Amino acid sequence: MRLLFKILGGLVALILVLVAAVYAASTVKHGKRFAIPETVPVIPTDSASIARGRHFATAIGKCVPCHRDDLGGEQMIPGGPFARGAAANLTTGRGGIGGARSDTQLVSAIRHGVSGDGRPLYIMPSEFYNRLSDDVVAAIVAYIRSVPPVDREYPPSTLGPLGRALLVAGQLKGFMAAFDIDHAGPRDPTPPAGPSAEYGAYLAIVGGCKACHGPTLSGGVIPGGPPVPTPPPNITPEGLKAYDEAAFFRALREGKRPDGSAIDTTGMPIPMTKLMTDDETRALWVYLQSVPPKPFGGR
Repeated sequence: MRLLFKILGGLVALILVLVAAVYAASTVKHGKRFAIPETVPVIPTDSASIARGRHFATAIGKCVPCHRDDLGGEQMIPGGPFARGAAANLTTGRGGIGGARSDTQLVSAIRHGVSGDGRPLYIMPSEFYNRLSDDVVAAIVAYIRSVPPVDREYPPSTLGPLGRALLVAGQLKGFMAAFDIDHAGPRDPTPPAGPSAEYGAYLAIVGGCKACHGPTLSGGVIPGGPPVPTPPPNITPEGLKAYDEAAFFRALREGKRPDGSAIDTTGMPIPMTKLMTDDETRALWVYLQSVPPKPFGGR
């Protein structure tokens, strides 16, 4: 019996040591500050630029599903063993960060996924937004600055025990995008806007198509991604055989497949894609027709 108690005591001590080690390592990694070598563009104040920023933040960047239509934010993860996290209130109202962040800090949050003090943000898809051109990111900041104040407060974002363990194990890819970005790397040039495959490829990245449908756009369960009730479909030419351009427009604007069935809007952001211009929608269609056909889930 004494030997059994010694063994159990040793196991408990080992578990406590491992827990303490994970907590210490996760605290160091979670508290990392990123120095961002960013040259911030001049933020415009004219109505045309603000309207452009609003369009990009809604129709293309799809900021509003997380930050809501009024940019007052949303509690995304309520808490528990994984994490607690909110999409920030971007306004100047109570609980908002709009009045406490400089233009430089907002640009760094968008492009680099870091908070005002340089720490990594949760659920900010900056690995895709990092490609945004100066004029677009400036217009988005101009739009953020223009919205009315919203009083909405959230508790601080934190990682739970499971989240800390996954962070130390390197299994939170995409959740804290700041760790996945080459912050000092060159930014690919933005192709001219228009109904071209090149511009469609750009929209597929900054618009999140590859975030959901995968790097090859073949759909299926995304490695390292969160579990979803319905895996994203294949949108390579193999998966779009039933579509022509008109059917593709209808899908993105009405949420209808060629057979008339409804697309699940809990996964596909039809309220945002329907706001895309004709040229943007056509550019995406032209690009998707140009990618290599893949079987469902093919990598």
